[in-house]
Amino acid sequence: MLTAIVTGANRGVGREVAKQLVLRGYRVILTSRSEQKGSQTYAQLQLELGSTSPGELVHHPLDVTDAQSISRLHEFVVSQYQAADVLVNNAAILLDPYGRILHTPVDTYRLSMETNAFGPLLLCQTFIPQMVERNYGRVVNVSSGAGQVESMINDMTAYRLSKIALNGLTLMLADSLKGTNVLVNAGCPGWVRTGMGSSNAPRSAEEGAAGIVWLATLPDGGPHGGFFRDRQPIPW
Repeated sequence: MLTAIVTGANRGVGREVAKQLVLRGYRVILTSRSEQKGSQTYAQLQLELGSTSPGELVHHPLDVTDAQSISRLHEFVVSQYQAADVLVNNAAILLDPYGRILHTPVDTYRLSMETNAFGPLLLCQTFIPQMVERNYGRVVNVSSGAGQVESMINDMTAYRLSKIALNGLTLMLADSLKGTNVLVNAGCPGWVRTGMGSSNAPRSAEEGAAGIVWLATLPDGGPHGGFFRDRQPIPW
């Protein structure tokens, strides 16, 4: 059974990605910064999935901004399952929904980068080497249309810059992993009805998660180093 880590999986798109992967037969480590919220989501999903689910669900706390927390997750994965086969970097924060570049405090940019870009970077540095050794891995960086350079505008500026960085990380990782069976891509779930996306969004969490799950389950020889929404490539 393949083992998948999904960060920020206690709600929204991350929760649905975890659920869909379990239904596809994966062992999913549902991670969340809040151990209490993660445990609640774990219990809820166990009820939804039932005892006949083809996969397995596990919960482990994770603060992606804390190197020691990432190290503890790695130790747990290695001790229990040898390695992770799939990494979905979904955890993210939006601190400045109306932020403007000349007025948003620098600390807002720092905090956004810590969670949305540096956290995924450290997780990749921690888990990808074993994927390379085992000649199998799928890494999905959950990005956003807000990070597309071609449509950049002056709002949500801290969030946008962090997603630009995440997209750059995706391209650098893809270049470094050429010739391996570790596929790295960025996925945009679209504007989704979640705590971050608001109730006005046109897409459900299920719809947003579908494209991320597709990237997480790509066959050998699948796309590498791309940016996708609904299984279709989109501009960086």
